[in-house]
Amino acid sequence: MKFRLYMIAVVVLLTSFALEAQDAGQRHVTPVKPSTNKVLRPAKGTKEEVVQDYLSGDTAAARARLRRDSLKRVYPRYPKLTDVTVGVNILDPVLKLFGQKYCSFDVSATLNMWNRLQPVLELGLGYAKDRPDDMNFTYKGKLSPYVRLGANYNMMFKSDPRYQVVLGLRMGYSTFNYDITAIDYSNPYWDENYTFAIKDQSSHALWGEFLAGLRVNVWRNISAGWQVKYQGIFNYKKNSSSRPWYVPGFGPRDRRWGFSFSLYYTIPLQGDKWPKKQGKQPRQPATPGGTAIGEAK
Repeated sequence: MKFRLYMIAVVVLLTSFALEAQDAGQRHVTPVKPSTNKVLRPAKGTKEEVVQDYLSGDTAAARARLRRDSLKRVYPRYPKLTDVTVGVNILDPVLKLFGQKYCSFDVSATLNMWNRLQPVLELGLGYAKDRPDDMNFTYKGKLSPYVRLGANYNMMFKSDPRYQVVLGLRMGYSTFNYDITAIDYSNPYWDENYTFAIKDQSSHALWGEFLAGLRVNVWRNISAGWQVKYQGIFNYKKNSSSRPWYVPGFGPRDRRWGFSFSLYYTIPLQGDKWPKKQGKQPRQPATPGGTAIGEAK
């Protein structure tokens, strides 16, 4: 009889504990205002939106906002239209002053998108006049136009757009005219020497380039850049009595490596959407009016 009573008492106690636990799980705890006068302040630099999310009790939204902000600091996102850059290639004109027998002069326009992908258009003029050491003629390439179209990929897309390391591809095309003069021909049988010329020859050429380049800021919106190119001709027109020795925009027909040095002027776009460094405002290129983006006029 006593054992039965003990069992009933144990069952009653366990039931009571279970009901209290269930009731406690359903109850909402009312926050109690702290008795201290000390005000807890958020960490320095915390955005107001995050603070309001925490005060409203939406900790999930606050944590998501903090995560997005941290990702922006690690992976800065530049606007779609970051800047436009105009460049002038000055290497060939300088080398021409030191005795180079051919010269190409071109200007380029580059649209920087997301500080990564950069469509590029290059237009120029080229000419040549030389008597190659291993040849018996003088080649004169008349001043002719050329165009190159392609794109760069900025390997430093997380950094300041004024400093870039790029890889790029180009397709080039030129249509041109040339003369071959002072052609020396010897006939050993008759012991005679002849000199003649082949003039008004026309041709065109299509070629491709793979390049690697570096660009650094010099002063305000002005930059300087170097490019190393590996290039090859896909197709060119051969005449019945001659072949072009020089292609405007490409160089000597058998050349594989090319180099360029250019000066650039950059016009920033959508500067208000450029990422800002945490804690201080980065110095950005000046607008055409002379005021740096983010600075008061």
